Amino acid sequence: MNRRNFISLATFSPFLGGKLFGEGFSSDVGLSDIYTTKDEWSSLILAREKLTKVKKIVGYGHFNVISFDEVLKIAKDDPKVGEFSKSELEFLDKLFYDNPNKYGFYGTQTTEKITQVIEEKEIIKINYTGHYLFRGKSLDDYNRILKDVGKDIILTSGIRSVPKQMSLYLDKIYSLNGNISQASRIIAPPAYTHHSISDFDVGKKGLGGRNFSTFFTTTQEFKSLVLLDYIKIRYTENNKDGVIYEPWHIQVV
Repeated sequence: MNRRNFISLATFSPFLGGKLFGEGFSSDVGLSDIYTTKDEWSSLILAREKLTKVKKIVGYGHFNVISFDEVLKIAKDDPKVGEFSKSELEFLDKLFYDNPNKYGFYGTQTTEKITQVIEEKEIIKINYTGHYLFRGKSLDDYNRILKDVGKDIILTSGIRSVPKQMSLYLDKIYSLNGNISQASRIIAPPAYTHHSISDFDVGKKGLGGRNFSTFFTTTQEFKSLVLLDYIKIRYTENNKDGVIYEPWHIQVV
């Protein structure tokens, strides 16, 4: 079997050569991409399951603003979740505190500590969305967008606490068979998301998941949005942060 065929099989076969799924090759997967190890993959599976269980307990909305310490307490106190193990916590720490440049992400850090707490007095829940925004510039920009773009624009993602962003990050790594590098080109690592301090996502009512694709750019809502002089898109095409184009991601400055 030649090396290229072996690599192709490796992308579908776990734990080959001590790494999960070995090396990949495609336009989206580089030969230098970093994958979870076998032990890290096990920790990812277990931690991901626990975060999902906590989300079901506290509710989708509150999970957006929950602190890591609160998650740990709920997990410890509820036998249906179970306490996070040392290896799981070490893996989550690694994903939070590692320099993401090695994964191909070059954005600026927005959160210094995994235990960051979002103050309730600083946020507001947006009706009919399940999401929160920070009071001040974020809320003001969103309200202006509603007025200027029209009734079919909607908040699709607002504030993301560390656990929320970590959950999304783990989901993406899982869906990519342990490829941390590729995940980091699609979603910001937990310490680097601007959703934790200001930014938010918008979409068109009724589009569902297509709001998080370039299909959103075909809508009248997007075309109206980009004409507003107070709006900037955080992750433009070929952006310096190394992230895919996100036409739905509003930069709050």
